[in-house]
Amino acid sequence: MGIYLSTPKTEKFSEDGENGCLRYGLSSMQGWRATMEDAHTSYLDLDTSTSFFGVYDGHGGKVVAKFCAKFLHQEVLKHEAYLAGDVGTSVHKAFFRMDEMMRGQRGWRELAVLGDKINKFTGMIEGLIWSPRGGEGNDHMDDWAFEEGPHSDFSGPTSGCTACVAIIRNNQLIVANAGDSRCVISRKGQAYNLSRDHKPDLEGERERILKAGGFIHAGRVNGSLNLARAIGDMEFKQNKFLPAEKQIVTANPDINTVELCDDDDFMVLACDGIWDCMSSQELVDFIHEKLITESKLSVVCERVLDRCLAPSTATGEGCDNMTMIIVQFKKPIDSSAAALEESSSSTPNDQADAESNPAETLSSY
Repeated sequence: MGIYLSTPKTEKFSEDGENGCLRYGLSSMQGWRATMEDAHTSYLDLDTSTSFFGVYDGHGGKVVAKFCAKFLHQEVLKHEAYLAGDVGTSVHKAFFRMDEMMRGQRGWRELAVLGDKINKFTGMIEGLIWSPRGGEGNDHMDDWAFEEGPHSDFSGPTSGCTACVAIIRNNQLIVANAGDSRCVISRKGQAYNLSRDHKPDLEGERERILKAGGFIHAGRVNGSLNLARAIGDMEFKQNKFLPAEKQIVTANPDINTVELCDDDDFMVLACDGIWDCMSSQELVDFIHEKLITESKLSVVCERVLDRCLAPSTATGEGCDNMTMIIVQFKKPIDSSAAALEESSSSTPNDQADAESNPAETLSSY
């Protein structure tokens, strides 16, 4: 899907950072696509003990991915569960919160400001004209005030994005995923998937899609979307008799929680533009090889993007936008190797199945 350029845009946005526990590098590239629809977030210090990283792969436009990159981590911080130490629940709620926030006049205006130049101007003007309705007794840090305006009945964007985020608090790693972006950890050089690609043909996804009144054709939801879970895509979330997690397409994330140990080398978050070209193990092997000669993690990411970029658009593989983040764990981590064995996947809607040892929550690829 998508329109290709005559020559790829190979300019890259790259970044590095580190604190006492982690170092990270990231890079993104538009490639052959006519527009750049990926977005990402990297916060080494979300708070004094927590780091947050996320990749968001847009489809049908860039605005939902940019919206999530701007707001999702903020909503994680605001939720009462986070304040109580329950990071898994707070990030789970934050995924659904994105869909809620993108509706109505306020949602339309925020998306317009993040969009193209024409909509951006219109959104700014409407922001000046239509003022929020304040003083309505928000009692749990919800500052997303209702706004009157010509788009008050806006049901949300028809475009959408995947979301794969990793939150590191002390030695605990919480991964939340909706869609086919992926998080992989390298443990003693072995790749383990910490997320699952939500494709329509998976049994659980197919069952939900059909029960909600949708269908699957040529591997796509209703013949158009090749994902079973995403933020946005409101046209697939219109059944008023079903909760958000049971809609044809849902923002409901799988949550995987593991304890980090000394054997963990690094983790990778990347959009499917990378995974279309390399398996999880191939990518981990490639990164290990490059780390021998490269000191900056962003440069390693750039090498991966160059490796995946197709020489032409003949097959479509290697022609997508590409974004990836490497997070390297500084040694030593105050945990035993056995801790990872004892960790369990915790989620309000846990559907992750372990595929192999040594850890029940990790699947080796």
